[in-house]
Amino acid sequence: MLPPAKAASLLSLLLLTVPHSTLAAVLGLDAGQQNIKATLVKPGIPLEIVLTKDSKRKEAAAVAFKPTLSSDRKSILTGAGQFPERAYGPDALALQGRMPGEVFAGLKPLLGAELQEVGKDWVVDSYKAKYPAVQVEQVNELGTTVFKSMAFEDTEVPWSVEELMAMEFASIKRNAETMAGKGSGVEDVVLTIPPFYTAMEKRSLLRAADLAGLNVMGLVSDGLAVGLDYAKTRTFPDVSKDGKPEHHLVLDMGAGATTATLLRFQGKTVKDIGRFNKTVQEVTVLSTGWDRTLGGDALNEIIVKDYVHKFLTKPVMKSRGIQADEIEKNGRIMSRLWKEAEKSRLTLSANTETISTFEELLPEIDFKTKLSRTEFEKLTEDFAARVAVPINVALAMSKMDYKDLDSVILHGGLIRTPFIQRKLEALVKDPQKLKSNVNADESAVFGAALKAAALSPSFKVKEIRDSDVAGYASGMYFPDGDREKRQGLFTPQSPVGHGAVTKAVSFKNKEDFEFHLYQQIGSADQGIATISTTNLTESVKALKDKFGCEAADVSTKFEARLSPLDGLPEIVSAAVSCNTSAVIPKTGSIGDSVKDFLGFGKKKDQEPLADGEAAEPGPTEDVEASSTTSSSTSGSASPSASKVPEKPKKRIETINIAFTITSRGLPQPSAEETLRMKTRLAAFDASDRARLAREEALNVLEAYTYYVRDFFDNTDYSSVSTVAQRDAVSSLLATTRSWMEDGAEVAKSTEKTLKEKLSGLKKLVEPIQARRKEGEARPEKVKAFKETLEKTDSLMTMVKEQVKDVAKAKSEWAELQSSSSAAAAEAAASASATPAVDTDAEPVDEDAEATASSSPSTSSATAEMPKPTTYSFTPEDLTLISGVYEDVNTWFTGQEAAQGTLAAHEDPVLLTSELEAKEARLQDVMQQLVAKKLRFANEYAGGQERSASSSKKSKTPSKSKTSKSSKTKMGKGKGSATATGKDGSVTPKASKAAEKGKKGPTFITMGADRQMPTEEEILKAVRENGAEDGEGEEAGEKGHDEL
Repeated sequence: MLPPAKAASLLSLLLLTVPHSTLAAVLGLDAGQQNIKATLVKPGIPLEIVLTKDSKRKEAAAVAFKPTLSSDRKSILTGAGQFPERAYGPDALALQGRMPGEVFAGLKPLLGAELQEVGKDWVVDSYKAKYPAVQVEQVNELGTTVFKSMAFEDTEVPWSVEELMAMEFASIKRNAETMAGKGSGVEDVVLTIPPFYTAMEKRSLLRAADLAGLNVMGLVSDGLAVGLDYAKTRTFPDVSKDGKPEHHLVLDMGAGATTATLLRFQGKTVKDIGRFNKTVQEVTVLSTGWDRTLGGDALNEIIVKDYVHKFLTKPVMKSRGIQADEIEKNGRIMSRLWKEAEKSRLTLSANTETISTFEELLPEIDFKTKLSRTEFEKLTEDFAARVAVPINVALAMSKMDYKDLDSVILHGGLIRTPFIQRKLEALVKDPQKLKSNVNADESAVFGAALKAAALSPSFKVKEIRDSDVAGYASGMYFPDGDREKRQGLFTPQSPVGHGAVTKAVSFKNKEDFEFHLYQQIGSADQGIATISTTNLTESVKALKDKFGCEAADVSTKFEARLSPLDGLPEIVSAAVSCNTSAVIPKTGSIGDSVKDFLGFGKKKDQEPLADGEAAEPGPTEDVEASSTTSSSTSGSASPSASKVPEKPKKRIETINIAFTITSRGLPQPSAEETLRMKTRLAAFDASDRARLAREEALNVLEAYTYYVRDFFDNTDYSSVSTVAQRDAVSSLLATTRSWMEDGAEVAKSTEKTLKEKLSGLKKLVEPIQARRKEGEARPEKVKAFKETLEKTDSLMTMVKEQVKDVAKAKSEWAELQSSSSAAAAEAAASASATPAVDTDAEPVDEDAEATASSSPSTSSATAEMPKPTTYSFTPEDLTLISGVYEDVNTWFTGQEAAQGTLAAHEDPVLLTSELEAKEARLQDVMQQLVAKKLRFANEYAGGQERSASSSKKSKTPSKSKTSKSSKTKMGKGKGSATATGKDGSVTPKASKAAEKGKKGPTFITMGADRQMPTEEEILKAVRENGAEDGEGEEAGEKGHDEL
């Protein structure tokens, strides 16, 4: 886990540039000889180590096949399309003691084994010496190393090292997807590789990744990956401002090899968008050095040989005449010795001696030995001298010395060995330069993940421009007459990535030919690819016929570069061209044809018009873009005809060359072979998924049988079941347990069979469980249901009475309306007999007169009006609640009566789930009507207060209009304010008075204590809330008026 400070810096480092829904996670993968580590980069997960299923930060690089054994466990079951169980990591290594021939570990050295510096024989023989039980061989026809497994039929195609590596990669991929979360796919990856990997090893690794379903975005050398991790939180001197670059050497000593990578770190000011500049960090590999065989395994091998030597010196071994071959060719014994040797070496890094004990290393022979650090260092004297070689090579290639280094960054597990620490201190001469400022185990994988994020368009990271080196010299060779000519292209220090150069190579060939790319491995040249042209002959002929080129002027050029993906030389383009001044026929060039098609016109059409010249439409002839001749238009003379003829100019005519690329070196699998491997791996994955599902079903069935066995010990189930029912369960349980004890039958069973047996048991047991559960819960549910039914009945009675009152009030109102109309007619008749008004009298207050004249009739009309506050319910409300009540009550009455006739062991008809559903239906109706009542009452109370306030303020005409308008808006906002509580209660919202600290409103709660509020309680709360809201409004208006 990263320290908090570093984690915080990474969070600010990784910024998303596209929406989360479109983002894909990327992976950094460090595939070592002994362990595999991976780092995930995903939105919300910036640089996090992918944990194994055992929550470990690294996975042992091993995969094993666990054969399916017969019922007597004496033979292995095989068959067409049948796959064994697979194990990974420590689970795989744990099988070495029982089936060492089925465990495939430490596969990395076998990738591209035939074409390595150390040679095919050494690599494969070394692997056989460590794992003698494994059936491994190099098949030249297939171009790979293959493995035979006893878990498959003899006719099964052997498994290639790439397929086995793909299994390990796929396991890591699944762990990463689990960590990324459901629905997140992980496909894009950057892989770390040693700087000494050849083209064949890189291709083999890429093929393994492809078989695992990974898209390799790039390969990064171990040393550069560590450098990227070192640079991600640091800023280096800006060389654009006379800063001095830093030089650090990364020494990586792992399980299989030792590498030294010389790096230059510097800042640089470069052009940014527009007129701005920016400073970027650059990490550049200057040179590398390595020792392929100097690693932890080499030291472990020394300890293993020491164990064998000491074991053979025991008297009992001599008396039995046991030879070294009998031990070294025994897979079980060697796996134990290698495992103990690794443990002893690590122990000696911290302690001065270690004791190893082996019980029955051979039948009836135990072995115990002691190894001291002094003795171990004496055995490894030759290895100590080899530590300096890779460092010296890297420094010499860049013409630097130890004193020029700012530090030596240590990486890998082997650097913790005491004699190596002392050797490094002696080499550097300044112990302060030996730095452990990166995670010695995880720095490389973090750097790979950082590069993956930089290559992905989904992330924006700190801009670090990195550059690797080729590692090996490369070039091309081709036939030149009777001899073969060679041309070097790139040196071991040629840059890959940022700063890489593209080289143009000229050939004299004028007809189709082929040439070869090679990589110089040691003193030998190993072919990489063959390039064959397919249209060179035709292109040269076209240049001669169409453009009048002379044969001597024709030039053939190919552009080559080091691929940014794998660092191997590749051809990116090719062209044949000539420099000519010949006049071409008026047939028009390809360029003019394209211009005319796109609407740009020909060269003549694009010339500016002369003074007084009009643009005339009409057909024109196509001309070559490089031609200086003119064309005429129909009906008028050409503008260029009057111009002075110009001398032909030199121009370059170019035609692209088509070519094919054929891989050389180890044979590469065909498309059909690749499809076969992917299909077989997919079938293996499907078999694993089916096995896991079957095992889960078996575990569930086994656990349920134990539960049912204990089920009969509970006397509570006796009252809800009959003897016959319990006997049926006992019989089926006994049959199921007997079947499960038959290993052969269980081994042949499928997931479907296991689920059917589980379903059979549940079909008999679950009804008994349900009856007990219903019997225990029903009394409480019935009590609560009856209470809700009573409340519904009370509310229904209230609604019924109010509907009745509404009908009565409407009748009375009709009578008042009738009497008011008669009185108005009589008043109008008497008014017509009144004398005319004297116009010379004093002015009359029209408003007062109007009020006085209208108030008597209005008072008589409204004196007996019903109060609408008490009439919120309608006949439709009564129909709604009555219908629901009658329906639920009828159902309950019938079900309760039916339930009363049933015995405890019979299935119930009055279920608690149905009671809950019916009760919820009643509660919904009551809440709906109470909410309507509150809303209506609040609105009416607010209207009454606004009316009273308006009458009061009408005495001040200058303010009445503004105040009325303001209060009307405020009243509308408050009149309908209600809230629903978590328990389903309906309450009005708090008023402003409550918010300001005054006495809050009276809340009405329905549902919390299952008590229905009475009508008087509702109206009282409405009046109190309305009075407080009115005070708040008046206070607010007063304050507004004062302002």
